[in-house]
Amino acid sequence: MDTCDVAIVGAGLAGLETARLLSSSGIDVVLIDRKANLFEKIHTTGIFVRRTFEDFDLPEAGLGPPIRHVGLTSPSGKELKLTSDRDEFRVGKMGLLYTALLAQAVESGVRWWPMTAFSSLQTTDEGTQLTLKRGAETIYLQARYVVAADGAISKVASALGFDVNEKWIVGSETVLESDLGSEPPHFRLTMDARLAPGYLAWVVDDGHEQHVGVAGVGKKYRPAEELRRYSDQLGMSAHVPVVERRGGRIPVGGVLRNIANRQGLSVGDAAGAVSPLTAGGLDPCLRLSRLAADVIIGMVQHNEEDAYLRYNGERFRSRFSIRLLLRRLLELGRSNTLINLGMWTLRTPPGRRFAAKLFFGRGSFPDVELEYLQSPSDQDP
Repeated sequence: MDTCDVAIVGAGLAGLETARLLSSSGIDVVLIDRKANLFEKIHTTGIFVRRTFEDFDLPEAGLGPPIRHVGLTSPSGKELKLTSDRDEFRVGKMGLLYTALLAQAVESGVRWWPMTAFSSLQTTDEGTQLTLKRGAETIYLQARYVVAADGAISKVASALGFDVNEKWIVGSETVLESDLGSEPPHFRLTMDARLAPGYLAWVVDDGHEQHVGVAGVGKKYRPAEELRRYSDQLGMSAHVPVVERRGGRIPVGGVLRNIANRQGLSVGDAAGAVSPLTAGGLDPCLRLSRLAADVIIGMVQHNEEDAYLRYNGERFRSRFSIRLLLRRLLELGRSNTLINLGMWTLRTPPGRRFAAKLFFGRGSFPDVELEYLQSPSDQDP
């Protein structure tokens, strides 16, 4: 039976970042994913905010051109336009980005196990034994610590006894070749309670790719149907080649309370590390993954049995109280009359300042105190 210090299940952004940091610190890591390659079944649009690409050293080849222009359209068709004097957003070419991060992880010593699915786990005297499936083969792996990085509906988090996501929006997105023409790269959002109840419809076009999507809440909500309606509403050309189709659930209940114990912890979507308001998860994912790696280094390398207590979702939920409240208001206010009124407010001078702060501010997942790793904000620019 194979053994390792840390088994990470899931090779999305959270799993890759955690694996890379741990292995670079001398910890023996096995990274497990059911996919054959990381271009398969990508769910996220991949929008990185300025705070992320300023603080983290992301592979340049995995990022699209910068975006400074944002438009927010009301159900009545009136648009609030905002322009920043700085680069505010970049859309990740997620397959390339994942592959580049995986190459870094493997180079630092991570053992990569693709086409391997998690089945179950049990506690042993040496740590935790994972039962995995690779085709018809059953594989057993003994790990001192386990990381659940297997997405919003996490089997590993559930097996470890952690809280799991229960609050969602569900979305559908089409990735097409860019149709930008002479326009600058832009990020356009539409608020419409019929098209995207409790959330937004969006178009992001950076000159390389064009992402068109919708998401909303409600058991009767059908994102694929609404995406077709939105595309028709935009007058999108049927001749623009489709690159990819994406979709799935996005957790918006905030960071979960119980996300760590002496056996393991959750990262990324599995931990609910997604903004309840904007549903942005990439910046929280990277920051929480850095804290996760720091805690695991304490437990595995320094034998600090209670280091996991620093990794407590409750401490982060208090920082998201306003966003959780706004999330409830968004879901309750599924009226285009109310949305039009709110958009009128945003077009006033104070409203524009609020909107600019929301879209262009550096507020995101709170900075965390690290003991063994360098904080992102302390890194050289």
